[in-house]
Amino acid sequence: MSKKNKNKSTFRDNLIARGHEARTVRKIVLIMISVIVLILLIGGISGYMYIKSALEPVNPDNEKDIHVEIPMGASSSTIAKLLEDHNIIKDSRVFRIYTKIKNESDFQAGEYDFTQAMTFDEIIESLKTGRVIKEAIYRVTIPEGLSIPEIAKIFEKEVGIKQDKFLKKVNDVSYVESLIDAYPTLLSGDILHPDIRNPLEGYLFAATYDFYEEDIPVETVIEVMLDKSNEVLGKYLDDISAKDMTVHEMTTMASMIEKEAKNKAQRRSISSVFYNRLKAGMKLQTDPTVLYALGKHKKKVLLKDLEVKSPYNTYQIDGIPVGPISNFSEDSLKAAINPDDTEFLYFLHDAEGKIYYAKTHDEHVKLKNEHIK
Repeated sequence: MSKKNKNKSTFRDNLIARGHEARTVRKIVLIMISVIVLILLIGGISGYMYIKSALEPVNPDNEKDIHVEIPMGASSSTIAKLLEDHNIIKDSRVFRIYTKIKNESDFQAGEYDFTQAMTFDEIIESLKTGRVIKEAIYRVTIPEGLSIPEIAKIFEKEVGIKQDKFLKKVNDVSYVESLIDAYPTLLSGDILHPDIRNPLEGYLFAATYDFYEEDIPVETVIEVMLDKSNEVLGKYLDDISAKDMTVHEMTTMASMIEKEAKNKAQRRSISSVFYNRLKAGMKLQTDPTVLYALGKHKKKVLLKDLEVKSPYNTYQIDGIPVGPISNFSEDSLKAAINPDDTEFLYFLHDAEGKIYYAKTHDEHVKLKNEHIK
């Protein structure tokens, strides 16, 4: 073959080879584009399905309350994370994007009871108005300074739970033992001391409670109130331990302060008297413990009443009573933990409720002659 023909043949072969190569490249490109499109399509569908799922309630059939506290100044991101952590929403990022798209903000700090059945819109409405969407069937307020029988009367009147049924349950040893296991930092075996009148006395916290069931099991009422006590006292466990006291001893002290005082200043001053008397080895001699020992209310405690034999009567026993004599406010608990720094050993109330303090017995007698008629 001539050199000229040979060159033509080589050129043709090169063209054919380049054609094959170009077709191969086009096939590879086409396959890669198809793969990318498929990935994007699958990703888009998966993303769509994920977001669609994230926008739906966690569990439409679960109406059980989940308590969430939204702190002051919390950002939308913080709130979304709290909701996700409590399993109220599925994805905090989707919730944040949703609120931005809807231009929702100005969420209110506070305590909320959400459910897994709530939609994003219901959650947002709650956060904006500072209330839960679901209206309570019963709202029951339990004041400070009440004993368990008094609390039982309120629930009979407001909810329809018979008083004897309530009292039977709170004194059911097996049930109380199960509560000790369920609330280990709040309840201890001290509440089952044989001299304790009602094991849960002092532990059913004074607060306003919302209930969403028509027929409320008595166990629900008790455990909701214990949840509140656990929440409040839980904040002060280190402080209680620092005073070398148990939770049971501190609740007992707080209950006596509650029954003797009417305001914050009185509570801290009376608390100081109690601690000063204990330190001096004196009996506490507080009238509300006598009334609790008697098991009845009286306008005036008589001298003969002071003789009642009871592990609650602080005119007869040394130290604090065997257990609380009522429930109490958080303010009384704070006063029990942080009393005023005084040298007072005595106090008395006049007819208007004003309290007079004294460092000595002589001074106390003088004040009594001046103000008690």
